[in-house]
Amino acid sequence: MAPIPTPPTEPHDNPDGYVGLDARRAEHLARERGWSTVRSLPPGAIITMEYRAGRLNFEVADGRVTRAWKG
Repeated sequence: MAPIPTPPTEPHDNPDGYVGLDARRAEHLARERGWSTVRSLPPGAIITMEYRAGRLNFEVADGRVTRAWKG
């Protein structure tokens, strides 16, 4: 029998801390803190809703992060 896979871990990081930052700086900082995937999206973008451990999403308007969430 195959072993049960271990789900990826997420950094102990609060997404709210990225709100207001320049989008490029926020992405760089998120990667430094261990997020494996960082996704920048325009406001109102249509996205899939599946949860991906290790992914951080940014909603970006005028070059600034206006919202950030895991998954």
